[in-house]
Amino acid sequence: MTAARWPLGVSLTSWRYLWRTTPLYRDEVEGSWPEDAPPPLPEAVDREDVQWLADGAGPHFHRRYSVRIEGASVSAEELAAQVMADPDQAAPSEFATFQKLRGDDGELRVNDEFVVRMPGPWDGPVRVASTTPRSFRLVTLAGHLEAGQIEFRASNGELLEFHIESWARSGDRLSELLYDRLRISKEVQFHMWTSFLERVVKLSGGKRAGGLRIHTRKVAELRADR
Repeated sequence: MTAARWPLGVSLTSWRYLWRTTPLYRDEVEGSWPEDAPPPLPEAVDREDVQWLADGAGPHFHRRYSVRIEGASVSAEELAAQVMADPDQAAPSEFATFQKLRGDDGELRVNDEFVVRMPGPWDGPVRVASTTPRSFRLVTLAGHLEAGQIEFRASNGELLEFHIESWARSGDRLSELLYDRLRISKEVQFHMWTSFLERVVKLSGGKRAGGLRIHTRKVAELRADR
């Protein structure tokens, strides 16, 4: 069933990527270790099958996606709670879905597990590493395209903001080829998370203030401890 969605999903992704009108502010600079290292895993996280940075290949990418929202009808805590209750609400469903494999529906707890199903050989098993009233963080598991962590976070400032921050490298040499060299999976991933932000804006009841911002720090050499 998933394989049957690959051609349609990739085609829709390419079409929408080419014709999207959302302003994007995207840059990539040189990073450094340990400034761009991921946060440590809390002790309560089950370590079985975790795909650590040391298990991956190629350079490490510390990436931040963000959007500012005006006129929202919810607070940062309420928006985060909506996304945590069902992350699939914000997933671009034509080519990616969050399917919960472990844990109760409607809530999110440490050690709950999902698989993110995408077109192509890019399904991603993840485990919940931490939760707060405004955020949750996932860690990759064996078989994921990447090795690392990703955090989803809402914040209240002058405006409501939503952020996606990831710390990851390719899961293996083939994934590195597809991601950093051929840039195929890199662009699919980029479109997925920017589309996720746009759907979060809709969930908030507000509208996007300005464009989406994507800042990447690439670390060529790293000390990938477990």
